[in-house]
Amino acid sequence: MLEDAIPALVAGVVLVGCAYYVLVLLAARQFLLRRRERKTDFGEAPTVSVLKPLAGEEPELAENLGSFFRLSYPRYEVLCATRDADDPALAIAREVRSNYPDSDAQLLVAGESGCPNAKVHSLAAMTAVAAGELVVVSDSDIRADPALLWELAKDFEDPAVGVVTCPYRAVPGPSLWSRLEALGMNTEFWSGVLVAQFLAPMNFAVGPTMAVRKSCLDAIGGWDAFGDFLAEDFEVGRQARLAGYEVRLSTHAVEHRIGSQALRENLVHRLRWRRSTRRSRPAGYWGEIFANPLPWALLLPFAASGAAWSWAALGTCVALRVATALTVGRSVLSDSLPWWRFWLLPLQDGLSLLVWVAGLFGSRIAWRGRSYKLSRDGRLTPGHS
Repeated sequence: MLEDAIPALVAGVVLVGCAYYVLVLLAARQFLLRRRERKTDFGEAPTVSVLKPLAGEEPELAENLGSFFRLSYPRYEVLCATRDADDPALAIAREVRSNYPDSDAQLLVAGESGCPNAKVHSLAAMTAVAAGELVVVSDSDIRADPALLWELAKDFEDPAVGVVTCPYRAVPGPSLWSRLEALGMNTEFWSGVLVAQFLAPMNFAVGPTMAVRKSCLDAIGGWDAFGDFLAEDFEVGRQARLAGYEVRLSTHAVEHRIGSQALRENLVHRLRWRRSTRRSRPAGYWGEIFANPLPWALLLPFAASGAAWSWAALGTCVALRVATALTVGRSVLSDSLPWWRFWLLPLQDGLSLLVWVAGLFGSRIAWRGRSYKLSRDGRLTPGHS
């Protein structure tokens, strides 16, 4: 009896997973149609404040920051903030600013954070002096192209829009683990986001680059309302939606330069992300078992004793996985995605499944050298360093 049940259960996961892949393709098609239909003309450009929270010297930080001083937008300012005046990131930001003497830029020292999420503390300090009607929050590892602010501003011509979040194309460093993570972000993570906004109005934001209307931010309590959350981006989108604002996924992708990490660092980072997701979207987290069916499909011929139908199911799953990777990675995110990286898909999906299982347990995370405990609603409680 058990011998028959196991192949049936695995086959069920693979079947639902293949249906999910079809949904990904439909969602990506809708997204690409929306991108093609974007208008090229534009009314009056709103003023924009770009907020760059910084912490420590990071690879390619100067290049990433420099890209935000070269944006082709008429009325914007760049604000950078560190918590400590001796932070090397501040010296790098000062040097970058000196290369663009005509830029409108401010460098701030926010001081030590009074809340667990120090990024939120820096955002609050920058927003307090920001002059823009829109605030664009962009992490230090994001590299922009000149059209970014124009593309974001187009969405805010609709007064119902309160938050716009940007898709990002993960650019890996040289390590294998970095390449695997980028492959997962560009083909697995963004597939999930596309499906979520295809099935229902967005009620979350993705933090590496998001824009918020200042009046919307005020209406949801300002940054101070999010200082206890690890995933402040998710909460900003959720609260904006609850307040009656539309949350929109931009059709403009940015580059997320994820650098290179050793295996242990990479696993700690992935586990933090998974545990955060489990608390932000508990139902969605359980649904992810069907969003990653390839490892189960690879096991299916063994579970089904090599039955012909199991090999057919595996072939179908592999074909759909490659199709979604091509569509989301290449077409949606403009990732070059060389063919040799497709051989890494089984390894990445298997690793993703293992970290997903690990994310089901425990509430401790490590973040920027400190230990925290995550509550059920995603709030942070400082632990031991």
